[in-house]
Amino acid sequence: MERNGESHLKDPLLLVTSSSASPAGASPRKERKTRKVMFSVRGISCASCAVSIESVVAGLKGVESIQVSPLQGQAVVQYRPEETDTRTIKEAIEDLNFEVDELQEQEIAVCRLRIKGMACTSCSESVERALQMVPGVKKAAVGLALEEAKVHYDPNVTSRDLIIEAVEDAGFGADPISFGDDVNKVHLKLEGVNSPEDTKLVRSVLEAAEGVNSVEWDTVEQTIKVAYDPDITGPRLLIQCIQNAAQPPKCFNATLHSPPKQREAERNHEIRNYRNQFLWSCLFSVPVFLFSMALPMLSRFGDWLEYRICNNMTIGMLLRWLLCSPVQFIVGWRFYVGAYHALKRGYSNMDVLVALGTNVAYFYSVYIVLKALTSDSFEGQDFFETSAMLISFILLGKYLEVMAKGKTSDALSKLTELAPETACLLTFDKDGNAISETEISTQLLQRNDVIKIVPGTKVPVDGVVIKGQSHVNESMITGEARPISKKPGDRVIGGTVNDNGCIIVKATHIGSETALSQIVQLVEAAQLARAPVQKLADKISRFFVPTVVVAAFLTWLGWFIPGQLHLLPQQWIPKAMDSFELALQFGISVLVVACPCALGLATPTAVMVATGKGASQGVLIKGGNALEKAHKIKAIIFDKTGTLTVGKPSVVQTKIFSKIPLLELCDLAAGAEANSEHPLSKAIVEHTEKLKEQYGSHSDHMMESRDFEVHPGAGVSAQVEGRLVLVGNKRLMQEFEVPLSPEVEAYMSETEELARTCVLVAIDKIICGALAVSDPLKPEAGQVISYLKSMGISSIMVTGDNWATAKSIAKEVGISQVFAEIDPVGKAEKIKDLQMQELTVAMVGDGVNDSPALAAADVGMAIGAGTDVAIEAADIVLMKSSLEDVITAIDLSRKTLSRIRLNYVWALGYNVLGMPIAAGVLFPFTGIRLPPWLAGACMAASSVSVVCSSLLLQLYKKPLHIEDAPRPGDDSDLV
Repeated sequence: MERNGESHLKDPLLLVTSSSASPAGASPRKERKTRKVMFSVRGISCASCAVSIESVVAGLKGVESIQVSPLQGQAVVQYRPEETDTRTIKEAIEDLNFEVDELQEQEIAVCRLRIKGMACTSCSESVERALQMVPGVKKAAVGLALEEAKVHYDPNVTSRDLIIEAVEDAGFGADPISFGDDVNKVHLKLEGVNSPEDTKLVRSVLEAAEGVNSVEWDTVEQTIKVAYDPDITGPRLLIQCIQNAAQPPKCFNATLHSPPKQREAERNHEIRNYRNQFLWSCLFSVPVFLFSMALPMLSRFGDWLEYRICNNMTIGMLLRWLLCSPVQFIVGWRFYVGAYHALKRGYSNMDVLVALGTNVAYFYSVYIVLKALTSDSFEGQDFFETSAMLISFILLGKYLEVMAKGKTSDALSKLTELAPETACLLTFDKDGNAISETEISTQLLQRNDVIKIVPGTKVPVDGVVIKGQSHVNESMITGEARPISKKPGDRVIGGTVNDNGCIIVKATHIGSETALSQIVQLVEAAQLARAPVQKLADKISRFFVPTVVVAAFLTWLGWFIPGQLHLLPQQWIPKAMDSFELALQFGISVLVVACPCALGLATPTAVMVATGKGASQGVLIKGGNALEKAHKIKAIIFDKTGTLTVGKPSVVQTKIFSKIPLLELCDLAAGAEANSEHPLSKAIVEHTEKLKEQYGSHSDHMMESRDFEVHPGAGVSAQVEGRLVLVGNKRLMQEFEVPLSPEVEAYMSETEELARTCVLVAIDKIICGALAVSDPLKPEAGQVISYLKSMGISSIMVTGDNWATAKSIAKEVGISQVFAEIDPVGKAEKIKDLQMQELTVAMVGDGVNDSPALAAADVGMAIGAGTDVAIEAADIVLMKSSLEDVITAIDLSRKTLSRIRLNYVWALGYNVLGMPIAAGVLFPFTGIRLPPWLAGACMAASSVSVVCSSLLLQLYKKPLHIEDAPRPGDDSDLV
């Protein structure tokens, strides 16, 4: 594949190892067209049985290969999923009288769906149950506030269409957002492709191209969506393929097509839909309200409404009936549909309550009208205004709720808009000289492209600086306020702003692989994950609606029976009503005042706002579980190197204990450490390179090492130039039985008292020298430890370094409890010991060396891993290296849980207080009665108030903001 630039720019500086390499000449697309499945087959007694299975299965259409092992009783089949499936293969083997067990190996695919029509927790639970009932679905998570579902499924058993169909059968809409195989995709608009033959030609050319995974064609819009492997091809090469496919005189062309943002488009459509329905409802409801409640109070204007048409049926009754019917059955049809699908699935939701309440009011009113029409003596009061006004207020509430819910994802939307639309692409000649600059869309960039970034412009994608120096403002991604120095070899993050210098950058991560995209994906996944506190709402939602229906019926009985028995004082019953109608109004009010929606929105909306707000401040919280656990933290374990210290150790002193030259000693030590990623190893290698420059040695050759071995928490050993070299601490020397002289012991004590790490170098089991390495403390460390103490959280330091250095560092920052000379597994054990004391423990480390401890802790916090995708072990990722974000994460968690509790108090308190008032508890003492239409307005207001309460988290401010201080050494790599 051609790439712009000179040959030395073609090799990627950051190797991607997420997928295995394809065989030479093989097309990844072709590899993905086949799938492998393994069966456990019982009853295979000899080789002839295996041959018979192989011959039958191999004859099936779509089967490429089959291997049967008589000894293991297994069959491995390679097949094309578009031509056959695992069930067909399984049945073919069973037809030979063999028993075939369930699939032993299952390929798991992931898809994300936009779910339409969810109103409360019962809805999201219904969708989740429907998805989990689909054969082949392994896991399904549905987010109410996010209105999305993430489904893990076996593509051998089910398909995307069946998953979408299951959601639709449950009574909800479902649109695909993304699937696992279209992470890297490009939308292209075609020109010149006018016939079916042209379409077939372009499709075949693209499908045959190296690196293309799938091609989807939209014949209406004349656009295509191509999923591709960024390691092999890119958007510009795909456009070139389309252009080259045309045979003169025909001319094909393709340009970048930007489809409308689905989430925003659907959100706007939903807002417009609710607004229009509310306005249509008002068009009929307002006259109904005027005819039933306003005009009758004004005799001059309302007398005509009492004119009788036939028997006792008046003009007012007829007009109210005619105006209410469209609201009940056209505007309110959505409630019937929702209630039908809910009851069909065996659960109940808000739609059931609304449909039940409005139907009781409407059909009782119809009964009154028909009775008045056929009788000249019957007098009754209709409730058409109850039905119409109730639907209007509920639609108004849903409209305001959708508007407010759209604001909860504002922080995430701002992140997605950080990347610039265009980039300046450089083209080079054979000598590596730039010959042209082209402004292209950022979406057309490919891996290993070289781009020019001038002062004041945004970095389009993640990459490595290969020329120039500048300072880059990364505050929008990491929250780091200071511009970060960038020089050749440093990484830059897409979406950040270049401040004052021109830099040339080589693209290493594009599209969905960029740090910005990873952050967005991480936050979206967090918003889908349910917090444990959500379980309260889930439990309540299961019996909430049936309980409300029973309560409404009991309320009606409680008023109707005493009324019929004349036990109620006559003055309690309004003049225009009888006891039945009064009881009915109380019953309907109880039905519609109860609000399950507010309970369902209490947790997800708060989590959604908090995770988005945290991401905008450089704190990535991986789900509601981590968010909830963080507020319970009582003890924090800090790693030393790179956490409490800057993480840029340097050799500050050397000591020779033999006649070996210093340069040779350092050369041997660097040769042993060259394969290690530990910060101390890098410090020794860098010191050796500086020594070479100082002594005038221009050789960049590093001594070759063999048998390299890492001894966790102790050091490294290797054979360098035929000699056994040990580089590490006292424990390493003891492991290899290397004697320590009094001189060595004295130097170690002297070094450690100065808070330095003493690295011993032994050659052939004789200590020849030592290196004193110093790693300065982060300037904010002391303040953070002090602030944590004021929050009631104890700080503990656990390090693999020696006791003297550890105690010196701990004393400087104010940590009283220290564990030193601990290996990575030992750190995890210390955490478990603290957990045995019923403490919620957090671990703060670098996310790589401390992964066992991060995984063992209740809350793992990875520091300084902003552009590192290897953050699986951590629950919270702190994008910059500042310790103040530890406090931010805990404080944000506390504020969010406090907000969730407040939401629950409001939602539960509203229902607990609202239902008795609606049932008429205050009526005998105060005469206060809650009409059904007003009860509906209260119900709508409760959902809006919960969402607005969650939105207040947008005002969150960091509790501790330490003014930036110059840090020791070069700060270019601190992010």
